[in-house]
Amino acid sequence: MEPREYKDEVFGHFARIGAAFGHAKRVEIVDVLAQGERSVESLAGQISASVANTSRHLQILASAGLVTRRVEGTSRVYRLADPAVEAGYHTLVALAEQHIAEVTALTEAFFEKADGARPVSFTEFDEMTRSGHVLLVDVRPPSEFATGHVDGAVNIPVAELATRIGALPPDANVVAYCRGPYCVMASSAVARLRESGIAAARLAGGYPEWRDAGRPVVVGGTA
Repeated sequence: MEPREYKDEVFGHFARIGAAFGHAKRVEIVDVLAQGERSVESLAGQISASVANTSRHLQILASAGLVTRRVEGTSRVYRLADPAVEAGYHTLVALAEQHIAEVTALTEAFFEKADGARPVSFTEFDEMTRSGHVLLVDVRPPSEFATGHVDGAVNIPVAELATRIGALPPDANVVAYCRGPYCVMASSAVARLRESGIAAARLAGGYPEWRDAGRPVVVGGTA
């Protein structure tokens, strides 16, 4: 093989990874799978796509070696191939944040309208826990909570929030989190809690950021 042939071929393989990430739905699939494995049907619901289109996106990710699958009954269950895939996703996000101004502007505008709450940093959360009672709420689905969650958090999925708000202490100071800084579930929860007269804010990062910062987490368990 000539040097030029080698360069063209190896860089072509590098480009396959870029192409696999080259669709918004596939990037979102990676974001969801970073929380834990999912069936095709579950992923389709999470990314608001048809099962057929979701399957096609998964095939593209699988052909690039970014996801793997197993069969469970009649369902195909997917997961990220290894931690490097999630690391690559976070690098992609960081590049977009740094070089595409619209990312920050869009995010700030959305969350300002969605809940009007300034996110609580991890350091600020530490200060809040030292100074008084804080209820940390994980609003992700139970399956994600069971895969891994912040130590001390209780699981109140957004879908169950309306029926469980009455059980919260009226003087509760709630901090909610979900999948990460671009997940909207915590923002929805904060808005509903505030409408009910409960003090609430969202954590600046989600479970992956908390885990990657080396903070205490729990794997397994229920709400």
